[in-house]
Amino acid sequence: MRVGAQRAVELEVFKNLFAAVAEEMGVRLMRSACSPNIKERRDYSCALFDAEGEMIAQAAHIPVHLGSTPMSVAAAIEVIGREAMVPGDRIVLNDPFMGGTHLPDITLVAPCFVGGEARPRFFVANRAHHADVGGISPGSMPLSTHIDEEGVRIAPRRLDAEAVAWICAHSRTPDERRGDLQAQLAAAALGVERLEELCARYGPEVVSERAAQLQDYTERVVRAMIAEMPDGVWRFGDVLDGDGIDATDIAIDCRLEIRGDRAWVDFSGSSDMVRGPVNAVRAITVSAVSYAFRCLAPSDLPSNGGVMRPIEVITRPGSVVDAVWPAAVAAGNVETSQRLVDVLFGALAQALPGRVPAASCGSMNNITVGGVDPRTGAAFAYYETLAGGAGASPEVDGANAVHTHMTNTLNTPVEALEHAYPFRVSAYRVRSGSGGDGARRGGEGLERVYAFEGAAQVTLLTDRRVHAPYGLAGGGPGGLGRNVLRRGGQERALPGKVTLEVEAGDVLEIATPGGGGWGRAPG
Repeated sequence: MRVGAQRAVELEVFKNLFAAVAEEMGVRLMRSACSPNIKERRDYSCALFDAEGEMIAQAAHIPVHLGSTPMSVAAAIEVIGREAMVPGDRIVLNDPFMGGTHLPDITLVAPCFVGGEARPRFFVANRAHHADVGGISPGSMPLSTHIDEEGVRIAPRRLDAEAVAWICAHSRTPDERRGDLQAQLAAAALGVERLEELCARYGPEVVSERAAQLQDYTERVVRAMIAEMPDGVWRFGDVLDGDGIDATDIAIDCRLEIRGDRAWVDFSGSSDMVRGPVNAVRAITVSAVSYAFRCLAPSDLPSNGGVMRPIEVITRPGSVVDAVWPAAVAAGNVETSQRLVDVLFGALAQALPGRVPAASCGSMNNITVGGVDPRTGAAFAYYETLAGGAGASPEVDGANAVHTHMTNTLNTPVEALEHAYPFRVSAYRVRSGSGGDGARRGGEGLERVYAFEGAAQVTLLTDRRVHAPYGLAGGGPGGLGRNVLRRGGQERALPGKVTLEVEAGDVLEIATPGGGGWGRAPG
């Protein structure tokens, strides 16, 4: 076998080995967790990093997590220091202004020491969305106006017994938090163990060298992909419906420049920060760009730090896509991230006509429910996101009722939800007619109906209730979402972002947006 062919085989082997470690970490995290949000919805992500904190491999988990997790690893390295780390260290953080996204997403970083070396050779990290970390409303996804209203904010620190107790003390469901943190610790321990095994089998230098070669390979492929695009500048803009407090039509603007084998993605024309919680920190914006370009790349391309080397993301500190302290950011991770993808895809559709799909649902359709369970007298907090329609492409209709773009979770099974919480899902169906018309039709959204068996507080953070997902090449827009509360025979339309008190017997219906259509419909 020639040297080049042999090296290609070796890289393929290590690509699969690294990815398998991240996937196995995720399986342990999911199976060990306590909360339905992690165990059933699988709202978590796992990845491996080199000694400098650049990503080596990621599992196929949550895009908005994985594009931003490198900043959390970088923050852990900066604050704790490589030289100060010792085997067994576990660093925890969730601070959005220090590499995090929003407060429920808690990241655990573990250094991996090999062969008695004084400095970590690798890092493993996992991020999990905790169902409640405090704040002014159950579920820690409030209609906030200040980061301190959203829950406990954790700057990078070692996760010792004191830290665990401190985090749990801020939660309405401390036992669940403790269990989910233990699951994250178990997943990190497995990742470290597997990397140690790889180093013992192949040698530390070989493992590090193959990791670097995979990163370089990914960079070369992305550069070649960009080089095939036409040079030029394209712009596209869209809006968020509002921030739930006072702002409406919050502009997200993208300027895309392609020159040679490099790309510049400039969001500095977007709106200033707003009072409500839709502000996104820079880590989220970088995640959205990484995801969008990864979608254009071959499906077998390794996902690692090489993706972003040829791409520069430009933001303006103090804007809604580069929020600074003390901005409220709970919804930036889940709603603004989706609009960032929409506008970048809109720009890419001009540069690459016929290759980019129409806009998908454009909202994660977040619902949090909390209160006191009348069956047990114990506090509870629940969070889930709801799927919508996927945008149509030139080749196929959009998929119905799926999570798209920056989210990749499952639904919570109705049986698991009803077992754990004092409400039921009385209807769950595809929302017929919500996909945009076109030569290729946009995917349908869904309808999910909750029947409450006791008093609770509900917060909705949803979008695309005013401005519909766009179609492309003459295709029609996707259908708008809607939120409706029924009480005592009366029906009340709810805004996209709202906190309300529900009573036993109340019914809440959430209808999610459809995807945009592609091309003009025949006739």
